[in-house]
Amino acid sequence: MKLSQIKSKLHPKLYESLKSEIKELRPSQEKSIKAGLLDENNLLVCTPTASGKTLIAEMAMLNAIYNEKGKAVYIVPLKALASEKYKDFKSRYKNVKVAISIGDTDSADKYLEKYDLVITTSEKLDSLIRHHTPWLKYVKVVVVDEIHLLNDPSRGPTLEILITILRKILPKIHLIALSATIGNPKELSEWLDAKLVEDSWRPVELKKGVYLDGEIEFN
Repeated sequence: MKLSQIKSKLHPKLYESLKSEIKELRPSQEKSIKAGLLDENNLLVCTPTASGKTLIAEMAMLNAIYNEKGKAVYIVPLKALASEKYKDFKSRYKNVKVAISIGDTDSADKYLEKYDLVITTSEKLDSLIRHHTPWLKYVKVVVVDEIHLLNDPSRGPTLEILITILRKILPKIHLIALSATIGNPKELSEWLDAKLVEDSWRPVELKKGVYLDGEIEFN
C-alpha cells in the first residue's frame, strides 16, 4: 500500500511530514490501516523489532492532534526510551508541542496542559492520575509501547491498573498497544477491546545459530 492511497484519511500536515520519507507502507502498517487505525479502532500490534510500529502510533497521535480531537500520550517503560522518543518526535514534528514527563512522581505537572503530545512512563502517568491532573480529560490517543511488560512481576501490575483506570475515566480514548513479543496476543487484544494486528515481516532477515569456539553454525 502506497502512502498516497491513504492521503484522504491523513491530515494535510501529517501527510506533508511523511511523504518525503515514506512512499510505501510496511506490511504491519498496511494491516493496521485496514484494521481501522485511522477510524479510531483500538489496536494491539504485535510485529518484530524495526517493522514500523512507531509510525503506526504516530499516524494515530498526529491525526488526532492536527484534527483537534485531543492530546496524545505515549507510554514507555524506561526513562531512557522516553528521552529517545522525545528527541525523535520533537525533531520530526516541529509544529507540534511535545513534552516529556518522567520526573517527580509527587507532582500534577499542570504545565503539560499546554502540550499536544506527552511522553511519559507508566509510573509517572499513574502518579498524574492520582493527583487528578486536569488536562487528562483532553487526551484522545494513548499509546502503550512494550505492552508485553504487563507480564513483568515488578512493573506489570502498575501498567495493568493504569490501562484499566484510563479506559474508565476516558471511555472514548483511542488505544494503540505495541509489542514485538507477546505470548497470548488474542487474550490480550480481547482484554483491551482491540483488533489484533500480527505480522512476521522484518527489514533484516533473522538467522538463528549456535556459537562455539569462535564460530557460529547456522541452522
